[in-house]
Amino acid sequence: MTDLHVSFEFFPPKTASMQTRLWAAVEKLAPLAPDFMSVTYGAGGSTRERTHETVSRIIREASLPVAAHLTCVAATKEEVDAVLKAYWKEGVRRIVALRGDPPGGPGERYIPHPGGYANAAELAEGAKKIADFEISVGCYPEKHPDSPSTAADIDMLKRKVDAGATRGITQFFYDNEVYFRYLDRVRAAGIDIPIVPGVMPVTNFAGVRKMADTCGATIPGRLVKLFQNLDNDPTTRQLIAATVAAEQCLALAEQGVKHFHFYTLNRDDLAYALCTMLGVRPKPSSLNAPDAAA
Repeated sequence: MTDLHVSFEFFPPKTASMQTRLWAAVEKLAPLAPDFMSVTYGAGGSTRERTHETVSRIIREASLPVAAHLTCVAATKEEVDAVLKAYWKEGVRRIVALRGDPPGGPGERYIPHPGGYANAAELAEGAKKIADFEISVGCYPEKHPDSPSTAADIDMLKRKVDAGATRGITQFFYDNEVYFRYLDRVRAAGIDIPIVPGVMPVTNFAGVRKMADTCGATIPGRLVKLFQNLDNDPTTRQLIAATVAAEQCLALAEQGVKHFHFYTLNRDDLAYALCTMLGVRPKPSSLNAPDAAA
C-alpha cells in the first residue's frame, strides 16, 4: 500500500488543557506529511475566533497546509466573505465549505440567513469569487438527514462540484459497502472528484452513537455487540476501537482507496497508529517546506 494520502480533522479547543492536548496531537501527526489538517467551525460561527487562532498557529508553527471549515449559518454573505478574505491573507489556501447545523442543534429546522449563503454550493461559489481556494465539501454515503432523497443529495453534491469543489469528504460510516455503493451512485451521476472516506474510530461508543443518530449514519449490530458493557472499561474499549478502525482502513485500502480523512477528536494515538498500519510513516523533511502553507 503505497502512495496513500491522509488528512486530519481537529476542532478548536475551549480550554488551556484542551489546547495543550490539541497541539500535542498536531506535533505528533505533522511528520506524517498530511495533505492538510482541517479545523472545524462551530454552529453559527460560535468558534470563529478559536478556529482562526488554531488555523493560524498550525500554519505559523507547524508550516503545514490547513483547510479551514466555514459554514453558512447565522451570517451574512459580507460576514462570511470577510472571514474568507482574512483566511486568504493568513495564508489559508484550502477551505471546507459546509452548510452547517442550525444554531439550536439537532432537530431544529434549518433556515438560511436572509442575507447569507443558503447552502454549501452557494458558499463554494462565493469563495471562488473571493480567491482561488481549493474547496472540499461534505458528502453523505447514507444521505444527509435533511435531504428528501438520495437522488436529491447527490444532485446537491453535483451543484457543489459545479460551484468549484474539487474534493468530497464523507460523513463517517462503519460498513465499507455503504461507501462503495455511494461511490458507484456518485460516479453514475457524472461526478468525478475524489470522494475521500471520513474515518471515525469508536473511542467513545455512546458519543459516536449520538453523533450517528444526528447525522443519519448507521451503527452496525456487530459494533453494538462489540462495545456492549464496556462503558467502564476504557482499556478494552480502546483496543477494540483500534482493531475495528484498522480492519476498516485496511479493507478500504485493499479495494483501492488512496485517500483517508481521519476525524481525530483532537487525539493523535489512533490516527497515528492507523497511518502506521497503512504504511504512512514520518517524513521529517516535509516540515517547514517553503510552500507548505501555499
